[in-house]
Amino acid sequence: MLEVGTKAPDFKLPDQNGQMRTLKEFRGSKVVLYFYPRDMTSGCTKQACAFGDLYPQFQEAGAVVVGVSKDTVASHKKFEEKYGLPFILLSDTEKEVLQAYDVWQEKKLYGKVSMGVVRTTYLIDEKGKIAKAFGKVKAADNPAQMLEELA
Repeated sequence: MLEVGTKAPDFKLPDQNGQMRTLKEFRGSKVVLYFYPRDMTSGCTKQACAFGDLYPQFQEAGAVVVGVSKDTVASHKKFEEKYGLPFILLSDTEKEVLQAYDVWQEKKLYGKVSMGVVRTTYLIDEKGKIAKAFGKVKAADNPAQMLEELA
């Protein structure tokens, strides 16, 4: 996990509409940057829908919510449309940003070892520095936790 106080790595990734997005474009706003394993899975859906439900409160707090996974732009578009997600979903099929943020790691599931995304959320301040970092977050609780961090 990246250290609090360090500069958040910039990125250039396509969103669910195919538009290229960068971290720099959000300067002046707080950014809740969350990394999740996969669109349409139960934990990831709970997390995304909770961020969606609380999105007006994130906006009131002056924060932008951005989700990142290795899913394709088309997968993100289906995910957004199926659940009415009001925030940005970024596609990192090459895993460059996942690796830059140290969330692409070895995982064990039922004794089987594989590489995957460790559910992680970073709060990035208005100047692009990491203000808070949370690893192995609980999907359903993470959005409310991040809203509390903004208060």
